[in-house]
Amino acid sequence: MSKADLGLSRRRLLLGVSALTLAGCAAGLSGEVYSASGAPAPSSDLNAGRKQPNIIFIMADDLGYADVSCYGRREYQTPAIDSLAETGMRFMQAYSNSPVCSATRTALITGRYQYRLPVGLEEPLTSRKVGLPPSHPTLPGQLRKAGYQTALVGKWHLGALPDYGPLKSGYDHFWGVRGGSVDYFRHESMMGQNDLWDGETEIHETAYLTELFGDRSVELIDEMSQNDKPFFLSLHFTAPHWPWEGPDDRAESERIKDAGPYGLVHLDGGSLETYAEMVVSMDQQIARVISKLQELGIEDETIIVFTSDNGGERFADTWPFSGIKTELLEGGLRVPMIVRWPGVIEPSSVSQQVTMSMDMMPTLLHAGSARPDPDFPSDGIDLTDALKGAAPAPRDVYFRYMNLDQKALRSGDWKYLKIADVSYLFNVEEDPKERANLIGRYPEKFAELKMQYEEWEASMLPLDPAANTHGYTGEMLADHFHVTD
Repeated sequence: MSKADLGLSRRRLLLGVSALTLAGCAAGLSGEVYSASGAPAPSSDLNAGRKQPNIIFIMADDLGYADVSCYGRREYQTPAIDSLAETGMRFMQAYSNSPVCSATRTALITGRYQYRLPVGLEEPLTSRKVGLPPSHPTLPGQLRKAGYQTALVGKWHLGALPDYGPLKSGYDHFWGVRGGSVDYFRHESMMGQNDLWDGETEIHETAYLTELFGDRSVELIDEMSQNDKPFFLSLHFTAPHWPWEGPDDRAESERIKDAGPYGLVHLDGGSLETYAEMVVSMDQQIARVISKLQELGIEDETIIVFTSDNGGERFADTWPFSGIKTELLEGGLRVPMIVRWPGVIEPSSVSQQVTMSMDMMPTLLHAGSARPDPDFPSDGIDLTDALKGAAPAPRDVYFRYMNLDQKALRSGDWKYLKIADVSYLFNVEEDPKERANLIGRYPEKFAELKMQYEEWEASMLPLDPAANTHGYTGEMLADHFHVTD
């Protein structure tokens, strides 16, 4: 049965109508939106009378808004991710903090706008000697103070040894890659160097990277569940980030091996079929994680979050938005976000709350009965009320990206956007593709948002001309033919 057969348009999916059914999900999502009047009052301690929950935070890399079937992808199915939506809550207005990787990761782990730290100005971080300061409070670090075991499996991308690393920023265990991109079979960086680590020890494996992350995750869940403490596992996949290699594409890995630093960018490879294989492989590893929780009898004691670090790239589906990774158009920023929390979240629920990556810190600290550091107040908001079904709270969110001097502010349905020397005003609820520039019709609203943005930007670190930034040009992507260096 198709979505058309169900009377469901993808636009209605975006808007989160009060009752919808999505055929692509594992058992169908009712999609009911709960009002504030129907939601239980939030408790100051969600764990009163019960154990602190385990927490698993899963992040895909460069996954588009509509790249999983419970957000509308038609070409393949993602049953494990869909099962999280069936038993949890989908957020339909979730934003990554940045349209690129390490900037979002800075915001995620600190709970603050990335523009408050030098490492957050890197778009993304390359070989420059900057990173996340070990002295800065982090989500895993604050949870560890509250008694959690903490582990990161997957991608770090917040600074290199000897000065920076997961074990210096709150994690007890690390198994994964330190840089921004590696080959899925050779596990080599853009510079041709091995980038696979167990803690601070370099290791060598030959298997498909996504599957290795699944292997290590279930091993760690097994190990940590034997202890008396709750655990926090960050599972940060590199999929479906380039290079475009599915589980059976070892020959493609060898083909691009000698192509130089830009071989991994893989501008001469990839296909929708390969992309599907990469996403499906990731979904299969998530299924293994869920199965392990069920096997251990701790599924109902575990919060699971799934999202992406930014909008999609070449082969992604960002429908109904325009724009991709590196762009402040909605397609570069909007991401799927699903939270499963048995006993707190109503199954198959939907929220229209505007969220950002940095909201995870206050939300998960609250969930884990952990204290924030008062000297580093979060810019994120605690989503507990939204998770319990409350109506969306008003929220303004700000973005900046150095390439093409991009700036954006979302306030209610309005969005102020600047790209190079051109400014725009959109109603993103009515016009999610950002096609109708309303500056001429609503000049006062434009002036108001522009001034509001400038006041916010003055409170952040200034742009650093030495920082890395990246954007796509016509030489890279044909649909960017008008963009030059």
